[in-house]
Amino acid sequence: MQLENKNAIVYGAAGSMGGAVARAFAREGARVFLAGRTLARLDEVAGEIRSSGGAAETAQVDAMDQLAVGSHADQVATTAGSIDISFNAISIRAVQGIPLVDMPLEDFMAPVTDACRTHFVTATTAARHMTAQGSGVIVLLSATSAQESRHQMGGFSLACAGIEALTRSLAGEVGRQGVRVVGLRPNFTPETYPGVSDEDVSSLVKDTLLGRLPRLAEVAGTAVYLASAAAGAMTGAVINLSCGAIID
Repeated sequence: MQLENKNAIVYGAAGSMGGAVARAFAREGARVFLAGRTLARLDEVAGEIRSSGGAAETAQVDAMDQLAVGSHADQVATTAGSIDISFNAISIRAVQGIPLVDMPLEDFMAPVTDACRTHFVTATTAARHMTAQGSGVIVLLSATSAQESRHQMGGFSLACAGIEALTRSLAGEVGRQGVRVVGLRPNFTPETYPGVSDEDVSSLVKDTLLGRLPRLAEVAGTAVYLASAAAGAMTGAVINLSCGAIID
């Protein structure tokens, strides 16, 4: 198993993306610590992991709150002995479908503030523990809008670009201390939005080279790879899961 004897914190593990990644980490042998605001849903995910033979624990944590994140990370490090992986799948507020020239400043700034705050808080908290122990992997979650010129995305494009800039900056600061910082850039993933029809995403599919959008299992599997020793030479990079909508 690729993540055997590793301890992973997954923020936003109650959501579709975070839950899928948490399950994938656990299947590969990691002990997962599920953090989020909705404890009942976290417990459901943890129950699914345990019923499949994995190890999972839950905690109600606001990933926007630096003190709360720090306290939880300290508890994990004390309980488990280390923090080896940190993954942030916290959802962010984003008003879209309105031209930028018509958008109120507050609506434009909301996703930027959310994304930069939660990723800064969780990534730097993990980095402090990881640099002290001399190892670890921090995985940040972006989206294709970071490099798209698609119209009426509001502040979401800037938010994702900011996450990718943070990935590079933090990687440069902690790499020599044994810590890798990497990012995921999936395209819109329909499974994370139940009820979305083929017609709803037809314009997105049209822009891809593969003629489809990424699957949740592909995103989770890539997160496992990034967190594993197989990706040991990779840091400061953002993996393109756009199905060819973006060509690097």
